[in-house]
Amino acid sequence: MSNTSRRFYSIMAVFLAAAIGISSSIYVLAARGEESTGQQEDSLPVVGTLENLKKLLEQSRPQGYLYDEALPMMRAGTSKETANTQGAAPAPAADANDHSTTNLQVAGVDEADLVKTDGEYIYQVSKQQVVIARAYPPDQMSVASVIKYNPGQMTPQEIYLDESRLVVIGSAANNVYYEYEANSKGLSIVSPYPPYQNKQTMKAIVYDITDRANVKQIREVELEGGYLSSRKIDSALYLVAQKNIYYYAGQPRESDSSLGVSYRDSAAGSGFIPIGYDQIRYFPDFVEPNYVIIAGLDLNQPEVSAQTSVYLGAGDSIYASRENLYVAVTTQNYSGPIILKDLPAPASSLVRPISPAGQNTRVYRFALNAGQVTHKASGEVPGRVLNQFSMDEYQGNFRIATTRDDYWRSDMANQKSNSLYVLDDKLGIVGRLENIAPGEKIYSVRFMGSRGYLVTFEKVDPFFVVDLKEPQNPKLLGALKIPGYSDYLHPYDDDHIIGIGKDTVELPVKDWRGDVTGTQAYYLGMKMAIFDVTDVTQPREVFSARIGDRGTDSELLHNHKALLFSREKNLLAFPVTLMEVKDGQPYIRDGMSFPQYGSFSFQGAYVYRIDLQQGFQLRGRITHLTDEDYLKAGYYNANPDKNVERIVYINDTLYTLSPSMIKANAMSDLAAKGSLDIQ
Repeated sequence: MSNTSRRFYSIMAVFLAAAIGISSSIYVLAARGEESTGQQEDSLPVVGTLENLKKLLEQSRPQGYLYDEALPMMRAGTSKETANTQGAAPAPAADANDHSTTNLQVAGVDEADLVKTDGEYIYQVSKQQVVIARAYPPDQMSVASVIKYNPGQMTPQEIYLDESRLVVIGSAANNVYYEYEANSKGLSIVSPYPPYQNKQTMKAIVYDITDRANVKQIREVELEGGYLSSRKIDSALYLVAQKNIYYYAGQPRESDSSLGVSYRDSAAGSGFIPIGYDQIRYFPDFVEPNYVIIAGLDLNQPEVSAQTSVYLGAGDSIYASRENLYVAVTTQNYSGPIILKDLPAPASSLVRPISPAGQNTRVYRFALNAGQVTHKASGEVPGRVLNQFSMDEYQGNFRIATTRDDYWRSDMANQKSNSLYVLDDKLGIVGRLENIAPGEKIYSVRFMGSRGYLVTFEKVDPFFVVDLKEPQNPKLLGALKIPGYSDYLHPYDDDHIIGIGKDTVELPVKDWRGDVTGTQAYYLGMKMAIFDVTDVTQPREVFSARIGDRGTDSELLHNHKALLFSREKNLLAFPVTLMEVKDGQPYIRDGMSFPQYGSFSFQGAYVYRIDLQQGFQLRGRITHLTDEDYLKAGYYNANPDKNVERIVYINDTLYTLSPSMIKANAMSDLAAKGSLDIQ
């Protein structure tokens, strides 16, 4: 590829990123090292004034083309994340004690989900409502109440359950139009953003559910920005939102109000409270055109206002221990400027595009204490994180696994590399293990005490075991290469890990003459495996199972909360959309055979018995689709309202949940025990 072509694609990548709102920030910074020695807290400067904010944004703002003017930099911002009652509240069931909980990353740190249960009732987000259903006993299932929301009021997304309280988290949005003016020279400005802003808020509404048939709203907190994530530790709830800031020099002064940020807390009043610029802090070496808003509140003290903090920054992924909240943002660095000449009119003189320079992840650490949030440190490591499981806190250190993408390199083997870093409480790097599986990228990570487990993939699935006993000297203990990859790793016990992902096949690649020039991996159906890491130097795949053909999918591959697992009950269950190749024939193209995509044949829960003697044993499948639904399905499922999204258990009963139904089956033999339609 020529240099001109590379520059063209760099420019196009920036505008495409701005258009689709990718979660990585693209920007230019002054030259600095790739590694952080850590920045400690509470000395962070405040923005202070609107004019100072504009000056800061001038250093990092999103840019269009300013024809015939010098363009300092280009950058794309980061973007992310009334009760209708029926019936009476029955008396609690005395024997409904044993029930499943949400699959969590960290014990004692609750995560919001579509479904929660307290052992008698099931609470479910279903379309534009939250349903509270009496689920136990299963032959007497009934709807206790339904909390409905108007689309303009809120779209519910996730919930928390806290003794006699239910917390519903959702989002609302409306478009606000802004006109852009020409600059001081009267020259046209082309912005990578549309002439309107999607004004978003995230809401957390707290309900008293002492009487499930008479739900009462007791608290509402609303943050300006999109919902990024949340956590609940005991009675303390932490909400994280992010608001993009759209600003450049030609923006009219009447739009200055869009540069601020506000919140609303019913404990403090009914209206939105603007947060002064003298209360907004920023990171001197890392200015982002976004706000990260963190609110902490104690559910046991509904009359006490939430503590709300605002930082000029960004966030992609959230990790939380019981003591700390970590916000990570992956950034794509670009060097420049590079001057292009002899361009067609009207940009005849010069444009300053940018070229790739590296990829880093910035991490902020906030101390958590009963609803109070305090920034403590910030740091940086090379590469990008995959998700929250790429991060972990252990014995005062923070561990993070990253992949670095260098697609502009001509050497294919070095276009990707993977690393694991150990940081101290100031988020300075104290240990590193770099260049793991060059040419591949991380597909899943799991930290367990003094060990770390990584799965990378390009053509085969290397499963790596990392020794983290000495934070300053992490070591690669062993590796196992097998076909396929794991999107999610789950601990079975201290010496066994469950991997769930996709099976793959490696096929030759031929050129136009028919000569083999290499190989390429094609994914097939789902694959599960149990890895034995008793001997950490020689991990083994001791059991495996496969589901369906190419195209088979599960929400579990993208969201760990879709897993139901109990080692004590030898139970493993998750939703599956099954695709099967009917005739078994491969797809032929240019004289070569390729795996064929399957056709839709099932959607529902797969239920397994799992142990270390026989591995995975399929006990059965549960679907909410009727025979008529399958006849109408065709190539794809035509009734997503009946897609099983979660599986929970209460005592001896499994419950599968779709937006339109709750279905109960015996855990022993999966015999039907009852169902409840959701309107």
